[in-house]
Amino acid sequence: MEVDMPTRGGIHGEVDDDGKEKRTGTVWTAAAHIITAVIGSGVLSLAWAMAQLGWVAGPLILLLFAGITYYTCCLLSDCYRVGDPATGKRNYTYTEAVESYLGGWYVWFCGFCQYANMFGTGIGYTITAAASAAAILKSNCFHWRGHDADCTQNTGSYIIGFGVVQIIFSQLPNFHELWWLSVIAAVMSFSYATIAVGLALGQAISGPTGKTTLYGSQVGVDVDSFTQKIWMTFQALGNIAFAYSYTIILIEIQDTLRSPPAENKTMRQASIVGVVTTTAFYLMCGCLGYAAFGNAAPGNILSGFYEPYWLVDFANVCIVLHLVGGFQVFLQPLFAAVEADVASRWPCARQQHGGVNVFRLVWRTGFVALITLFAVLLPFFNSILGILGSIAFWPLTVFFPVEMYIRKQQIPRFSGTWLALQALSVFCFIITIAAGAASVQGVRDSLKTYVPFQSRS
Repeated sequence: MEVDMPTRGGIHGEVDDDGKEKRTGTVWTAAAHIITAVIGSGVLSLAWAMAQLGWVAGPLILLLFAGITYYTCCLLSDCYRVGDPATGKRNYTYTEAVESYLGGWYVWFCGFCQYANMFGTGIGYTITAAASAAAILKSNCFHWRGHDADCTQNTGSYIIGFGVVQIIFSQLPNFHELWWLSVIAAVMSFSYATIAVGLALGQAISGPTGKTTLYGSQVGVDVDSFTQKIWMTFQALGNIAFAYSYTIILIEIQDTLRSPPAENKTMRQASIVGVVTTTAFYLMCGCLGYAAFGNAAPGNILSGFYEPYWLVDFANVCIVLHLVGGFQVFLQPLFAAVEADVASRWPCARQQHGGVNVFRLVWRTGFVALITLFAVLLPFFNSILGILGSIAFWPLTVFFPVEMYIRKQQIPRFSGTWLALQALSVFCFIITIAAGAASVQGVRDSLKTYVPFQSRS
């Protein structure tokens, strides 16, 4: 999740049916939120995913995930209001919607998935930012010393440095409410993603290019065994799923829309604009990256370019700046939720000593330090993205929207519609399990040769 919802605008004195300031969002503002939320670090792994899948399965699976995401977003948008889609009670957050329609253990499971995804994304952001910081020095080294020089960088030190920066920033109260942070994050993500597409296009046209195949990496050439080919294929599915995970904030985006027309109708239109735009961008990045590097495509597409070094440096600076802010935008809601719960149980946790809230200082520092430790111990970009994709995709993108829609529409069990929706959920669950297992296997294989604090890229 790379964008935070800005505060609502409105005309002074006008309120909506819930007594809050008049919402002014439109199809285009909602589509913009979707696009800026989706296009982020996940786009960097798509060339690698295409290399595992090939020219046939790669684009088809991208389109399949786009179609599933759009369809489940439509189901979820219908759950924004309880009862009548134009006048029913609003749900302001994803969790509120789950509580309104499902309740019970579903709420706990939803919270677990969200917080696990937040924690994992913190690890993923840390690894990505550190790799990009190392790549800046690496590209400069190649430029000045030649491509035969040993320019590898120790990523562990950059991971620790990023963690220290986040410990400092995490102490700022209400940091997630600074609207300009989302603007900067959106501009940075568009910048480096566009540069990646441009560099891939340039190399695909002028060369040198890698060998591509209809079915991706070849056994005995690019991978050692058929089993490894299967694991890599499933891991690629997880990377693609991660690139499409934005439903977690769809309800929050929908809560910015004006009505009439009913918010779900506007959100459907915004979703198709957002998904079509991002899918076109993903196809360009994935296909052009695959055309440029072939089956040897790097896990992070920008790590494969070293010239023009100034443009590569700029792209990597954009990644670092995006993730410095994105880390806080993503985790501040978790900080706030934990601190509110602790304060309700133990009011003394609100107290400040010498102007410093000791609990917040200790808890936030410890949490960021734990994320940093995990990133140092598991600095495996594609495997971590695959795990994140598997955590977020089925439960948050498919399972909850399907179950809430069934409950809202009171669809009879074992009816044709009920069976079709459950079949979709089961299919996506199988994909999630396969992607998660393959990504864990990838981490396991990497750990066999990995020495902590000595990882180089």
